[in-house]
Amino acid sequence: MTKGRLEAFSDGVFAIIITIMVLELKVPEGHTFEVLKPLLPKFLSYILSFIYVGIYWNNHHHLFHAIQKINGKIMWSNHFLLFCLSLIPFSTAWMGENHFEHYTVVLYGINLVMCAIAFTIIEKIAIRTEGKNSKIGTAIGNHTKEYISVALYIIGIVAAFFFSIIGAVCYAIVAFIWLIPDKRIEKKSE
Repeated sequence: MTKGRLEAFSDGVFAIIITIMVLELKVPEGHTFEVLKPLLPKFLSYILSFIYVGIYWNNHHHLFHAIQKINGKIMWSNHFLLFCLSLIPFSTAWMGENHFEHYTVVLYGINLVMCAIAFTIIEKIAIRTEGKNSKIGTAIGNHTKEYISVALYIIGIVAAFFFSIIGAVCYAIVAFIWLIPDKRIEKKSE
């Protein structure tokens, strides 16, 4: 399989994930702004998840721009990432539908941790495949940003058992950290 084919397949999955999420936003009956009020938790969870899917799409694009060789391990690790991302519409809908209740925020955090781990696995396999001195190896370097993200996810998951809003805030902070695509790879691609 060529790198382009893997990227095209992944792009299709990203598009489907976003489509499924937006289809969860049902149009209410009525014509006043008041009927939109009950949709606010759903809309907030949709915004957060849309940002996350966009972050993963951006960083996936940059990552595969730097990766030179595709092998079975990279393909399967990419499938694992897509699997984890494909669960986001479910965890998003459950969290929004239930107004950010404790267990829904916990599950959403677990979903985010799975995505982060899956992405890191692709990076590590690519570096192992191409070498530490390769384009991808020198671009990634350390994983400080990734480790901070996972730590915040874990703090958010634990906090959500007691105060769901703290969990949601932790997840939003991680999204904010990653809003700008990973510059480490961008710099090596110039």
